Parts: sequence; C-alpha cells; structure tokens
Amino acid sequence: MKQFIQTLLFIIIVSVAFGQAQRKVNVYLSTQYNNTIYDNTTGNNPWSVGLGAQIYFNNNSKFKPTIELTGDIYLVDDKVYRFKPDSVAPPVPYKDVRGMINLFAGSIFTLTQTAYLSFLAGPSFIGNEILVGIKPSLGFYFSKTKKWTGKISYINIFNRDKKMPGDFGSISLAVGFKLY
Repeated sequence: MKQFIQTLLFIIIVSVAFGQAQRKVNVYLSTQYNNTIYDNTTGNNPWSVGLGAQIYFNNNSKFKPTIELTGDIYLVDDKVYRFKPDSVAPPVPYKDVRGMINLFAGSIFTLTQTAYLSFLAGPSFIGNEILVGIKPSLGFYFSKTKKWTGKISYINIFNRDKKMPGDFGSISLAVGFKLY
C-alpha cells in the first residue's frame, strides 16, 4: 500500500510539472488615451479615450506575432468650420472623427525582459470608411511577471479624407492588464 501511495503521489507531481508549459497566447485588456497631433480638423477631435485587447502569440523567437483590436471615442468637438493654410475649404459637412476602431496585426520584438518594440498595421474604421493605418509602439512591463503593461504608440491613418488630402495622426498612451 505504501508503494502504491508513493507511486500515485509521484504521478500527480510529474503530471502537474508537465502541465506548467507556457501558454500559446497572452491576452491583455487595455485602456488608452489618444492625443491628436495632426488632422484636417484637429480641433474637432483633439483627444479620445478607448479600450483595447491585444493577443500575443508566444514562440521561442524574439519576434512574436500579435493582433490588436482597439476602439476609441472622441468626446470633444468644437464644431468650428476650418480652412487649411492654403485656403482650401474642407468638404461640407466636415468629417470629424466621432469614433475609431482599429484592427491591427504585426509583430513584437522583445528588447529586454521588461521592454519591447512593436509594429502593427491594418484597417481602421472611421465613420463608414475603411482606411489603412500603422501603429509603431514602445512598450514595457511594470514587473517581471508581465501582469501589467504600458505602451506609448504613434498612430497614423492614411488619407482620412479623399477630397482633402491629409493623414490623421495621434500619440497613444495605454495601460493594460494581462487576462491570461
């Protein structure tokens, strides 16, 4: 009986040890603040807040594939009709940004155990338009357990308005919590 208990205990310990493999994905839920740095109607959408989710696919490389889905809402709008510096009037009605949803994919490059760089690109949904955007970022973890992360990003959405050429750009500050 003593051998049976020892064997059973050994099997349980070994099975738990093998069950400690690294997860295939990590999911972070984040909140973010975006500050508009350039746009045809910057005063109509100077800043936003939003939520996001980012999925990291773990592998044995310093480059890890990732997918990010973020949604932002622009709460401030001064409703001022603006002209560009070259006196070109924006289209009527002007296309202010009420909200933006980004679905970006790309790669994360691990610099150190607590810092990383990422480059993401993909579609951005503003109003009823689908535009192309990029998002390079510098991220960091607040601890070695990687439970909390922070990220500073630059977001560029190309050709936001077809009638008035110009991109939409913002700086984003995000804080995320690891769900699993």
